Amino acid sequence: MPFGEFQYSLDDKGRVVIPQPFREFLEDGLVLTRGMEGCLYAFPTAAWKKIEEQLIHLPLIDEKARAFVRFFYSGAHKTRMDNASRILIPPPLRQFAGLQEGGEVVVAGAPGRLEIWSLERWWQTIQKIMENPPAPEALKGLVG
Repeated sequence: MPFGEFQYSLDDKGRVVIPQPFREFLEDGLVLTRGMEGCLYAFPTAAWKKIEEQLIHLPLIDEKARAFVRFFYSGAHKTRMDNASRILIPPPLRQFAGLQEGGEVVVAGAPGRLEIWSLERWWQTIQKIMENPPAPEALKGLVG
């Protein structure tokens, strides 16, 4: 699983470097899509196929399920790293995540995915967590 956080700049073509520790995780390709809290999610292709299998089974008559599929699936973009270990982030996803050409970007590991954030949103999100940390009960099973 990928973990850690790395800061880069988005180049003038909308590309960002995938940090060296995450490259093997995404070497077979990836799917970028809208994530929660205004970030992007990057899933390895194999993991994305499993997600698609689950999305197919969401009830078509459920309004919330349809809304989630529109949000999550319609923005998806399949891509690969180039020879310089960069990925191109399409304009609609850059706009969603608040990523600006030349702006600072955080690439963070998470269980089963990477998250790509504007630096400003990343620190706003981390600050909110610090102000209201997760309840100790939620961590009891993880850290003893």
